[in-house]
Amino acid sequence: MHKYTICMSKAFPFHETLVLENERVILRALTQNDVANLRVFSEHEPELWQYSIQSAAGEANLQLYMDKALKDKSEGNAYPFIVYDKIMQEYAGCTRFYDIQSQHACLQLGYTWYGKKFQGTGLNVHCKYLMLSFVFDNLGFERVEARADVLNKRSIAAMKKIGFLEEGILRNNALSANGIRRDSMVLSILKSEWYDAIKKQILHLMQY
Repeated sequence: MHKYTICMSKAFPFHETLVLENERVILRALTQNDVANLRVFSEHEPELWQYSIQSAAGEANLQLYMDKALKDKSEGNAYPFIVYDKIMQEYAGCTRFYDIQSQHACLQLGYTWYGKKFQGTGLNVHCKYLMLSFVFDNLGFERVEARADVLNKRSIAAMKKIGFLEEGILRNNALSANGIRRDSMVLSILKSEWYDAIKKQILHLMQY
C-alpha cells in the first residue's frame, strides 16, 4: 500500500511585478520598454540565438521576441525577465519561466541568453540560484525542467554544472529559428534534490 503526501504549492504570481535580486544580479519583469536595453545584442551579436527556437537577431525579430514573451505572460503561460549585471552596471540578457503549471507544481526554465562579455563570468549561476530558490523555496513547486538543443553543448554543460540531471532526448520535437528541426535534451531538478544537495552546491559555486 502506497502512502502519498500532498503538499500544497502556491499558484504562480503572474500579476505581481517580480524582482529577484542578490549582490550580483537583478532579474526584473520584462517590459516593452526593454527593447531599447536589448537592441545592442540584437544588432551586434545575432549568433546568440544560434540554437534557439525563437531568434531576436535584428530589430524586427527582437520586437517579435518581445511581443511573444509578453503575450505568453498575459496568457498565464510564462514570466520573462530582463537580466541586469550589478557589477558591470549593464543589462546582460534575458531569461524566463515558461510552461508554468501551478496545478502540477512544475514549470520550465529557459529562453536564457547573455551577451558575449557576460558569458563565463558567473552571472548565470547567480541567475539560476535566484530563479530556483523562488520556485522551490517561495512557491513550493516540485519540479523545474529545462530543455536545450542537443547540439548546444555549452548550455547543457552549464545546466549540469548547476545540478540539472539529464532525463533523455525528445527526438525531432521542435523547429529551431533557423528552420531546422532539432532534438531536445530534457533536464530537471526536483524539490527533494534541491534541498538534499543542489541548493548548497550552487551557493558554493557562487563564491567563485
